[in-house]
Formats: sequence, C-alpha cells, structure tokens
Amino acid sequence: MTRAELIAELAASHPHLRQEDAEQIVTTIFDQITAALARGGRVELRGFGAFTVKQRPARIGRNPRTGVTVQVHEKTAPYFKTGREMLRRLNGGS
Repeated sequence: MTRAELIAELAASHPHLRQEDAEQIVTTIFDQITAALARGGRVELRGFGAFTVKQRPARIGRNPRTGVTVQVHEKTAPYFKTGREMLRRLNGGS
C-alpha cells in the first residue's frame, strides 16, 4: 500500500473527512514518527509493532564491482519489530 492509497482508504472509510484532512492526518503521523526516531526515541504502536533506531558501526567494505576496499562510515538506521498481534494475524491465528 502506498501513501496515496492509505490516504484514499482513510478518506473513503470516514466520509466525514475530506481528502485534504486525511492527507494532513497521515502526514502528521509520519512526521511525528520520523521526529521521534530522529531524537533517538522509540515509537510503539500496540498490536502493530515498534520503530527504533540502531547504530551501525564504521567498517571496511568492498566495492563488489571493482573489489576495492572502502571505508563505510557509522550510520543510524531505522528498525521495525513486528508486534504480537500482527504476527498472529499474518500467520493465520484466529
């Protein structure tokens, strides 16, 4: 599902919302999740999962095309852990 499909689904399932309002809601939620992760926080959506950030240390990498070794800098990467309820639903639980 794309962001546009999510907005359209939200607007269709709630007729009292205009398309622009649904778009504002989705944008606000994504912005808040992004801001919390940028601060190094954790975002937990019960029944869905949790977003966190993980530090990846600097390392020596290799260019697969040329074989030349390169220095890969330290990175902060987002990480998602699925919640129990979602896992249960995905794996055919009742």
